[in-house]
Amino acid sequence: MDEILFPTQQKSNSLSDGDDVDLKFFQSASGERKDSDTSDPGNDADRDGKDADGDNDNKNTDGDGDSGEPAHKKLKTKKELEEEERERMQVLVSNFTEEQLDRYEMYRRSAFPKAAVKRLMQTITGCSVSQNVVIAMSGIAKVFVGEVVEEALDVMEAQGESGALQPKFIREAVRRLRTKDRMPIGRYQQPYFRLN
Repeated sequence: MDEILFPTQQKSNSLSDGDDVDLKFFQSASGERKDSDTSDPGNDADRDGKDADGDNDNKNTDGDGDSGEPAHKKLKTKKELEEEERERMQVLVSNFTEEQLDRYEMYRRSAFPKAAVKRLMQTITGCSVSQNVVIAMSGIAKVFVGEVVEEALDVMEAQGESGALQPKFIREAVRRLRTKDRMPIGRYQQPYFRLN
């Protein structure tokens, strides 16, 4: 059982003759630790990025920090990546069917009128809106409408109907997106009846 110490008492850290402790174990353990710390003088130097001679291991001398390539090669690599992406897109578009190509062209051409978006945003915010913000909001609105239409097409397919989208499919798509928390609810509508 542990001793109970009062605030006026101090516990002694020294060992008395009556304590059964193998001091050889502690001495050998501390000796091994010291030997392992001093046995390999290059360990600390390796952590600093230097080898045992004190020279730097890093071959990077241009100051980039992450690779030995100059900065202009990185830009070229970025341009090459953009070119590869453009080529992949061309291959994809060239393999479209006639119907897919028509849909893709309509998607690329479709946009919300920027004047209407700007007027709506200025009405809501009460301040002037820059052209870049209007362009960004038009893009966000286009993506949003695309998600609603895609969900409405899924609803129509699930109900086994075909043809043009009808308002009932769009309403159901909006309801589903609201349950998935992917659409803002809008104004809070208070319930007509309260149960207290």
